Amino acid sequence: MRPEHSPDRRRARGLRRALIAVLTALALPLTAMVALASPAQAATASATYTKVSDWGTGFTGQWTITNTGSAPLPGWTVEWTFPEGTTAGTAWDARLTRDGNRYTATNPAWAGPLAPGQSASFGFNGTGSGSPSGCRVNGASCDGSDPQPEGPGAPGTPVAGSVTATSVELSWTPATGGTAIKNYDVLRNGTVVATTTRTGHTDTGLSAGTSYTYTVIARDTADRTGPASSPLTVRTPGDGGGPGADHINLGYFTEWGVYDRNYHVKNIVDSGSAEKITHINYAFGNVQGGECTMGDAYAATDRFYSAAESVDGTADSWDTGALRGNFNQLKKLKEKHPHIKVLWSFGGWTWSDGFGQAMQNPERFAKSCYDLVNDPRWAGVFDGIDLDWEYPNACGNTCDNSGPKVFGDMMRAFRTQFGDQLVTAAITADASEGGKIDAADYARGAQYSDYLLVMTYDFFGAWAAQGPTAPHSPLHAYNGIPQAGFHSDAAIQKLIALGVPPEKLALGIGFYGRGWTGVTQSAPGGTATGPAPGTYEQGIEDYKILKNRCPSTGTIAGTAYAHCGNQWWSYDTPQTVAGKMTYAKQQGLGGAFFWEFSGDTTGGELVTAIHNGLR
Repeated sequence: MRPEHSPDRRRARGLRRALIAVLTALALPLTAMVALASPAQAATASATYTKVSDWGTGFTGQWTITNTGSAPLPGWTVEWTFPEGTTAGTAWDARLTRDGNRYTATNPAWAGPLAPGQSASFGFNGTGSGSPSGCRVNGASCDGSDPQPEGPGAPGTPVAGSVTATSVELSWTPATGGTAIKNYDVLRNGTVVATTTRTGHTDTGLSAGTSYTYTVIARDTADRTGPASSPLTVRTPGDGGGPGADHINLGYFTEWGVYDRNYHVKNIVDSGSAEKITHINYAFGNVQGGECTMGDAYAATDRFYSAAESVDGTADSWDTGALRGNFNQLKKLKEKHPHIKVLWSFGGWTWSDGFGQAMQNPERFAKSCYDLVNDPRWAGVFDGIDLDWEYPNACGNTCDNSGPKVFGDMMRAFRTQFGDQLVTAAITADASEGGKIDAADYARGAQYSDYLLVMTYDFFGAWAAQGPTAPHSPLHAYNGIPQAGFHSDAAIQKLIALGVPPEKLALGIGFYGRGWTGVTQSAPGGTATGPAPGTYEQGIEDYKILKNRCPSTGTIAGTAYAHCGNQWWSYDTPQTVAGKMTYAKQQGLGGAFFWEFSGDTTGGELVTAIHNGLR
């Protein structure tokens, strides 16, 4: 079980509902259509403009592109001019750029070719009331009245040749179409890094142990560009030379933490933690309808960050298509600290419900996740994926009965799809007889994983309202432990005995405590009347609060506990974290991870304890 601090989620969802309500109200009354021209048979493609809604000071516009030819249309580019006073803003299902009053929209890289007669649409929000003019689609008039030679098509998908720790050799098959191909733009993580007349390029100056995504765009002698090639992701060899290169120090960053918790990517830098971590798992994406989906798109890609809030001291851009939100901040973080790898985590306690359905078609599931994680709109942000299914073939928020093979099947499908990108999974620490570890074949899944993150916390808590009080993250068993097999060492030893390589295991640390109220006994094992009050949820509180409000009064089984007034709490301190890191090294584990950044102090005490303990 991982705490999700449900009040934070409810507030985040409430904000999204409010935003949706405002947009719905704005988009109501007027629908008007402006058809620039009817398709002409001589044209390869036509484009038609529709004003979907108009609320006086603004509107929603939509372009529809139709393949009017007899062969597949590999891609499309629509250009038009708005009169003074009319502008286009946020767009969807297209990459939109602006030069003065002239706009250019290009199909996104994930969109496939259009078959003859097939159409595709994209939309945008605008201000003003004017209509477009001078429409061109793939260089020709949108009504086909003056057909021109089609612009260049997409080059072939790049192929990697020699790959070193600092360079990647690329080649691709030529693009066709256009008046003649003049050159190619090579894009690394969505940014042009070279322009060449050849069908190959060697990209240099890279970092070891880092994933890079490449696409190529052709330009013809009429200076028209075509659609981007399909992407290629390459990971350079090596460990990246970051802190604790022999061990990982991975932290979860919660998407909803930017609301009530007011915790942002910049806090990772300001606390000094960025120099001490190796990986960040961004939590969470959802699993719905058999596929990976976004969680909170506003927090992820659209929230505006001012210069003071931003990692690099530069405010976000309001330009159409500009990346904002957490994703842009993570991208800036990686530019300043290139040793950090970022993974997008899907699932968690609440959003694990969809895994069982998704695993009815593992290949489709993995492909949908790959396409989302590597979407060109946030190219360069993510180095892989983390799967947090709570729990395969067992019960968590809901129960799954997919069978013991399902975890291994999932990890194999994702390794096949993600190739040399990182693939990790957060897994149960229930080592009781017939418990959750016994329910799934974690050893088989480990073959396809970079790391398995063992959630060695939340063993005990105030869901047992009357107690007995017990530490939620004991490292070892102790006399009076309420449940056999509910401690970190039991989980680690069982997984190793099942055949999981210890170097693929990471020990979990909770940056929070769990507590009861109505407790008179200082030592563990006392009775209680219910969960202790917490800032966001009963029975749980951040370490940064507890260290001052209810300081530790003792230790047991390698972790701390505190009795203050009638409350009893258990949590890890820098001292107990140090002991757990010694254990991790003694067992030959791959390192440690923690849930989650915002529970630490402003000076990053617990991150520092993990970092120092693993050195």
